Amino acid sequence: MTSSPAPRRETTARRRIAAPTLAMLPRIGDSLSFLYADVVRIVQDDTGVSAETTTEDGRTTRVYLPTAALGCVLLGPGTSITLPALATFARHGTTVVCAGSGGVRCYSATTSDALTTRWLEAQVHQWSDPDRRLAVAQRMYHKRFDIAVPPTTPLNALRGLEGQRVKALYKLLAQQHRIGRFRRSYDPAAWDQQDPVNLALSSANTCLYGITHAAIVALGCSPALGFVHQGKQHALVYDIADLYKAELTIPLAFSLHDAPQPEAMARRGFREGLRLYKLLPRIVNDIQTLLSPDDTTPLPDGHAVELVNLWDPKQGSVPAGVNYAGVAADFAVAEETGKADDEVGGGEPCLP
Repeated sequence: MTSSPAPRRETTARRRIAAPTLAMLPRIGDSLSFLYADVVRIVQDDTGVSAETTTEDGRTTRVYLPTAALGCVLLGPGTSITLPALATFARHGTTVVCAGSGGVRCYSATTSDALTTRWLEAQVHQWSDPDRRLAVAQRMYHKRFDIAVPPTTPLNALRGLEGQRVKALYKLLAQQHRIGRFRRSYDPAAWDQQDPVNLALSSANTCLYGITHAAIVALGCSPALGFVHQGKQHALVYDIADLYKAELTIPLAFSLHDAPQPEAMARRGFREGLRLYKLLPRIVNDIQTLLSPDDTTPLPDGHAVELVNLWDPKQGSVPAGVNYAGVAADFAVAEETGKADDEVGGGEPCLP
């Protein structure tokens, strides 16, 4: 007996929503995950937040999302989301990113108020001091080429070494693919006039920038504070993306030197590489290592911060929501008697 078309369509819809359009990527910390979704409608109902799709005959298939375990949701093309669903993500501290197909471009993003500032503070700490900033740039060079440089190496020397190695890589790949001499050129105003390798490389790099941007935003870092690049809102994006070009986008572009559609094939090839190299978790891990190389403690459970604290130059962090009037009175008395020191106010804080 032949089955009716409706169950087949329902099965097809369920496969669309469960397998190819909802791709759970590996965790980057305790209960902190990424989720990519496209061609679905994300809504809130009495049970929770779900991604749903509707068949031609009006049948709706739903997949409920683990909102409490998600650190970042990437919304791809064809996705719509309701305000109640966004509010639920906000309550759970989930960053919502509007991305391109496959999550390879980042157009905009929300930042949860509960997102920890741990990595942003580490970024600013390293960026604000020239010596520490140079040290991060040196670690980036080490990660990129697997060659350590002396701590005294200046940034202009790093740029020179980088240029030499990238030029050598271009020459090697050009010889392997027998395409003659290659010169890297990029002109956004003349995008379609690029040769196939340059067109594929520009396209693949754009995808790489998008996925890097999404990871940076999900960590709570500032994309604008770069260590090698500066002067643009995506400076850190370019810094981090450079770590993977020699491994992923440059060889891919040269392999498409005679492709009929190098731009489209570069995007598809990048998506394959994204899964093959598990790039998104690597990006997150590399950012954390670069910003806090000596931190051997694991990430805390989750990434939400329930209460904001106060900064203290001696103690680091002290509780907010506390009336410290008693501390001020103790300090005033000690100052009058000439006994003011760091121990004043060391007792129990006064409550409001």
